[in-house]
Amino acid sequence: MQARTNELIEHDVSLRPFNTFGVDVRASMFARIGSIERLQQVLSDVRVIAAPRLVLGGGSNVLFTRDFDGCILKIEIPGVQCEDAGESWRVRVGAGEGWHSIVERLIDDGKPGLENLALIPGSVGAAPIQNIGAYGVELAERFDSLRVWNFGAGSLQRMTSDECKFAYRDSVFKHQADRRLIVDVTFALPRKWSPVADYADVAAELRQRNVTQPQARDIFSAVVAIRRRKLPDPLVFGNAGSFFKNPVVSRQQRTELIDRHPSLVSYDIGGGRYKLAAGWLIDACGLKGAVRGRAAVYDKQALVLVNLGGATGAEILALAREVQDAVRARFGIELDPEPRIIGHAAVA
Repeated sequence: MQARTNELIEHDVSLRPFNTFGVDVRASMFARIGSIERLQQVLSDVRVIAAPRLVLGGGSNVLFTRDFDGCILKIEIPGVQCEDAGESWRVRVGAGEGWHSIVERLIDDGKPGLENLALIPGSVGAAPIQNIGAYGVELAERFDSLRVWNFGAGSLQRMTSDECKFAYRDSVFKHQADRRLIVDVTFALPRKWSPVADYADVAAELRQRNVTQPQARDIFSAVVAIRRRKLPDPLVFGNAGSFFKNPVVSRQQRTELIDRHPSLVSYDIGGGRYKLAAGWLIDACGLKGAVRGRAAVYDKQALVLVNLGGATGAEILALAREVQDAVRARFGIELDPEPRIIGHAAVA
């Protein structure tokens, strides 16, 4: 058994193909996890037991700033299972499935509900970690449960929405990253579907297409078109999508900011709280399109940091800190990063 386990572990592996920033760092150990059984085999290796480990899905929400001296667990668990749950379709999807392809597949299968989240990079298993959201829909709204491998207990565990502690771009997994590995995610997709099409960009795109009664495929296509216009292709410019969260402020803070900056873009999210457009804040600091060596703020969307070719994670991190410092100085607002920073303390 030990010899078989050893064959599952690769050594001194470049992680450049496995992170969408395209940062060329190396991992001392690397294991592809296509099943729970394989995970158990890898975790039984004494070298893995003694080493730091990092769970990696599509690599779209991580920034490596140095080599990883431990074992990368690359999650590739496949599978889609669906059952009729009365008012909803309950769909269990393996953590290794690609997010965008699953969204499109479910629409084709007559099970809509995730179309507003089209073209978000990464894997299904990574989606709950930051409670992905876009154009009026968050994952938590379509969530039933998930299963994790609990490293401490050495067993599978089912977790409900309450246990996942979903919040804006947040979950329990962001704060306890080393305790659990997401194996699969079960969605609850409404049988009586209705479009979420009132987000300004989506509504404008549908009007341009003369779509007055949108179906799921219409929204899917609109979202894909919008994202392709705004966001760079990681195959052209390495990136992790939105690098910063949109900050949330109180009504009083928003009022004070608008008094000084009347064109500030904000959204009422209820409870006396407002979400500010981080891209607008960065643009207002004059940093949209800023180039720092081989790293840059994307010239079409200031919320995105890009690798122009050959940038190190440290270079991208330095640019992120420059952006944070500028926004803090001008607006008194702290921007929090969305990607997980591996190798350095997170920008704060």
